[in-house]
Amino acid sequence: MMCSRIKLLKFGRMGLQKENLMTPELIARFKAIVGDRNAITDKAFLESYLVEPRGLYNGCTKLVLLPGNTAEVSAAMALAMETRTPIVPQGGNTGLVGGQQPNKNGNQVIISLKRLNHIRSIDPKSRVVLVEAGVILETLQKKVEAENCLFPLSLASEKTAQIGGILSSNAGGTTVLNYGNARDLCLGLEVVLPDGRILNDLRTVKKDNSGYDIKNLFIGAEGTLGIITVAVMKLFPLPVDRAVAYAGVKSPSAALRLLKLSQDYTGNMLTCFELISRVGIQFSLAYDSQTREPLPAHHPWYVLMTVSSCRLQDQSQKILETILAMAINRGIAEDAVIATSKSQEAGFFRLREGMSPAQKLEGASVKHDISIPVSAIPDFLCDAKKIVEEMVPRARIVAFGHMGDGNLHYNISQPPDIVDKQAFLDRGQEISLRIHTLAVHYDGAFSAEHGIGQMKRNELALFKSPVALDLMRGIKKFLDPRNIMNPGKIL
Repeated sequence: MMCSRIKLLKFGRMGLQKENLMTPELIARFKAIVGDRNAITDKAFLESYLVEPRGLYNGCTKLVLLPGNTAEVSAAMALAMETRTPIVPQGGNTGLVGGQQPNKNGNQVIISLKRLNHIRSIDPKSRVVLVEAGVILETLQKKVEAENCLFPLSLASEKTAQIGGILSSNAGGTTVLNYGNARDLCLGLEVVLPDGRILNDLRTVKKDNSGYDIKNLFIGAEGTLGIITVAVMKLFPLPVDRAVAYAGVKSPSAALRLLKLSQDYTGNMLTCFELISRVGIQFSLAYDSQTREPLPAHHPWYVLMTVSSCRLQDQSQKILETILAMAINRGIAEDAVIATSKSQEAGFFRLREGMSPAQKLEGASVKHDISIPVSAIPDFLCDAKKIVEEMVPRARIVAFGHMGDGNLHYNISQPPDIVDKQAFLDRGQEISLRIHTLAVHYDGAFSAEHGIGQMKRNELALFKSPVALDLMRGIKKFLDPRNIMNPGKIL
């Protein structure tokens, strides 16, 4: 048994909830829906579903269900509604705000979508793909590439992240600049509702004005309104070539000038524009021995940028060479290098993607996933630095992210001379409140692509308008009157 029993009644903002104890009889009823082989109760096998990437919100459960089709998900939800059993949907377990984790009481059942892993159809002519929720992102990318199509969403966790979880958190990544986030890439959904009913909205058309766009209720809802089982996703022409470069710049203001120059010159051929601080580069180099300095000399800031073309071979590299030459001649960039091979391109992105795990080697960190109007990023970074220097002198600021769409990961690592990690972490909420308040002051958002989960519920209550919160609670109550759908997340 993974954890202790609980009392029957629990009070919360969503009202009175009578929680059902996970008795052997109830567990047997759930197991009968998916079969014994697809129901996990053994402590050793449960553990991997209960440990999330940051180790902040690990919970307890007595049961993980692995349904193999939508009908089994539906039957499980119908039983959950009947017995008031809380359900926690889980994809690849890559979320960073605790949205995919059960509580510590052991009364919640995890439904893992990993067995719903079929790509049902690829239509290169219409450029759409019908994909089940458990399909891993990298698998989808490779399958559609074989059909000369591109699924552009790209994440550091793409080897494990699943399509259902990506949609449930409305994930972004490095290509939002040109292709949009998960919501922008979705045309239709199949969703199992909390009472077991199945919403079939698997449309493949790009224009549909027949009333409310219901699917968008579930994208970004983090499993609090229903379980996404199947999705229709957009595809794009596969680029025939691309060029990837690092540029060294003096400041975020210079990076902003480089972004404008690049967009003016390339239009929608600019498919990635990442801003990275020198501290972040240093952390990544120390973390991964296979990474290399991108440029001979050190620079305060770096830009990782990609230009892609669907027309002519070698066009991207020539365009990127022109942009970078202009940037250096105008004093916008100090130096730049363009990758000359696929392996070097991969190395460039490896340096970028290693920054988050690299911070673990540097001690405790307080992390922020925020969005700022692109033109305000330099001013925000200047003001945020003053806040950090005031609150935690000598802390190391690891600022990086998707400058092209305004999404920054503003992370703060503990000062190197502090031994007590917990003393630093104890100030985390205070620091985050200041940073999030600053982001909102700049008409930005305190959560850009990671979602709310358990981590940011207080901030949502603080920064979201009362009217918006009332509407959200009303939708939740209408669809999930017994509050069994991922309770304790978002609201």
